[in-house]
Amino acid sequence: MKIMIQGTGSSVGKSILVTALCRIFKQDGYSVCPYKSQNMSLNSYITLDGKEMGRAQVLQAYAAGLEPEVYMNPILLKPTSDKNCQVIVNGEIYGNSTAVKYHDLKVEFKEMLKTQFEDLEKKFDIIVMEGAGSPAEINLRDKDIVNMGIAELVDAPVLLVGDIDKGGVFASLYGTLMLISDDERKRVKGLIINKFRGDVDILRPGIVSIEEITDKKCIGVVPCFNLLLEEEDRIFKLNKDITNIIDVAVLLLPHISNSTDFDVFKLEEDVSLRFITSVYEFRNPDLLIIPGSKNTIEDLDYLRKSGLFDKIKEYSKTGQIIGICGGYQMLGKTITDQDSVESKTSKTTGLSLLDIETALESEKATKRVEARLISDNNISVYGYEIHNGISIYGESAIPLFSISKKFKKNSFLSIEEKYPDGSINIDGSVLGTYIHGVFDKPDLREFILNKIREKKGVSKKKSREYEFFRENELDKLADIVRNSIDVDEIYNIMNVK
Repeated sequence: MKIMIQGTGSSVGKSILVTALCRIFKQDGYSVCPYKSQNMSLNSYITLDGKEMGRAQVLQAYAAGLEPEVYMNPILLKPTSDKNCQVIVNGEIYGNSTAVKYHDLKVEFKEMLKTQFEDLEKKFDIIVMEGAGSPAEINLRDKDIVNMGIAELVDAPVLLVGDIDKGGVFASLYGTLMLISDDERKRVKGLIINKFRGDVDILRPGIVSIEEITDKKCIGVVPCFNLLLEEEDRIFKLNKDITNIIDVAVLLLPHISNSTDFDVFKLEEDVSLRFITSVYEFRNPDLLIIPGSKNTIEDLDYLRKSGLFDKIKEYSKTGQIIGICGGYQMLGKTITDQDSVESKTSKTTGLSLLDIETALESEKATKRVEARLISDNNISVYGYEIHNGISIYGESAIPLFSISKKFKKNSFLSIEEKYPDGSINIDGSVLGTYIHGVFDKPDLREFILNKIREKKGVSKKKSREYEFFRENELDKLADIVRNSIDVDEIYNIMNVK
């Protein structure tokens, strides 16, 4: 049994509704699996067996009570520029491609996707599928493998979601249905209006009209809500204001990746998390985070041109900086890219705040790890590495972490390890690491924030465990959506008795 959520456009709420349905079906006693045949995102994740997948399906897996695995997202596209992307298939690098070449390449994956999906149907009671963008992208329909193309391939019924918060939801629903073919229109079994604010009674005449015009039943109106669950691609909504005692600022790089690394700071009641795009927004943060990047050299060039490069160097004399992955590489002396892995620039100078030099290589490191802070063995972290660069320590470099465990490639087994990761300067004000998710476990987050609290003369606090908090938020999400849509009708659409 399966159901597919498609949308009238990007960011209408497909991912979060799939997440909600996964939790609802799990609560009702079914084994359920999320599935998105093709995802495009720079926010990726490394599974226990060292494979790469999109972050949205990771949250959906947790909602379903599953460990994330790449069969939930067999194809991941990671843009490297406006016209090029890295293609990840079944968690491994397939190659780099232009948009035109990939459009032709998609047909090669159809049989693989069909076979994989049929295997999933044997393992799970229900599969909740997610589309991408809109099925009404008629220029892409002939080779589609993520919207109506995959729905047709596996014979999945579709629910069409529209975002009323953007405005024009009825036109979006109607226009989408009119632009798809008759057979595709028949496949749409219901409509969902998402992100509603206000009184549903005022909306009801519009619902009656759209049902009459389209001959499609509206099975629910989901309200706007504010839950602390990560969103895969939501950079355009990011906060730029200081709203709390502790000011944590993140550089909003043009090619920012894994922007979920710092979501956990939202759990801290006295922390304001904001995002910097210019020197004028910089101010004087208590903590500056330089995040990951899919094109580290070009983003360094952006920092120079914007004036942020010099501003960061000035700030480093009195402030606290943490660089993650690409941000860690930027903190070093040089970055070389002789094989044009990310850029046509073969070498560039970094911020020179850490004594490391990085060489980008075509082979990508993808592994889950556990580590301990070298200066305080009581502080442990876990996360994942996903990078093309190898950083070499200079004479004055001080390693930050000692890796204690890593998971073997193509295996769910872990092995004991001991090697250094990251670097820290002599006074402890500049840190860098390759570990994504380094703040998810509360130890390091609490350690850093309490140092800031002590400096500001405010009381120290205990940081919360993200996993436990996430489970509660997922249950809240399921309650909101269950009370907003006709779940029995969805079961009927899937022929579940």
